[in-house]
Amino acid sequence: MNLKERFSAVCLPFTHDQKRIEKLWSEIEKKYSEKSRHYHNLTHLESLFSELDAVKDRISNYSNISFSVFYHDVIYDASSKSNEEKSADFARVRLQELGLDAADVSQVYHQILATKAHERSDDEDINYLLDADLSILGKDQEIYMDYTQKIRKEYSIYPDLLYKPGRKKVLKHFLAMEPVFKTEYFREKYEEQAKRNIAFEITKS
Repeated sequence: MNLKERFSAVCLPFTHDQKRIEKLWSEIEKKYSEKSRHYHNLTHLESLFSELDAVKDRISNYSNISFSVFYHDVIYDASSKSNEEKSADFARVRLQELGLDAADVSQVYHQILATKAHERSDDEDINYLLDADLSILGKDQEIYMDYTQKIRKEYSIYPDLLYKPGRKKVLKHFLAMEPVFKTEYFREKYEEQAKRNIAFEITKS
């Protein structure tokens, strides 16, 4: 199932208005296809779904998690410190229009906000979302280094003098999250490699 089909499927329980679904999808596709997006793009969404599909039976509300994936980086500006808040607000408006009830809209809103600090949650669905979002950290080193280059391109407005200390701070924050991954599934799959990758990048920067 491609992203468009997946989005349509998750919307259909709330509306059969294909034009509305098409409009919402086109908006998402346009946002994630912006020229400035080298990593936080449609491929990133595909990767998250690939990770989450594997643990679908452990997630209590996969519909809400799916909406959170689609909208979690819908607003992405490398110079902004409030992308998550803006993305959450954006999602709330669209999902209200779509007809989700207040509780579901609120859950998606808070799931998206959680991707800002990546702190462990009492809500296990959030923990799976956060772990999937950080799964790139635990990929093999070649894939990881390609990811770091794409992130650097997204922040190309900043010179190394500013970027490198900022990036190192982010990496140390990840390492300080002991463990990096919140769920047993993702810890077993990615924890050791993630720590090796992060340590390697810190020594190279």
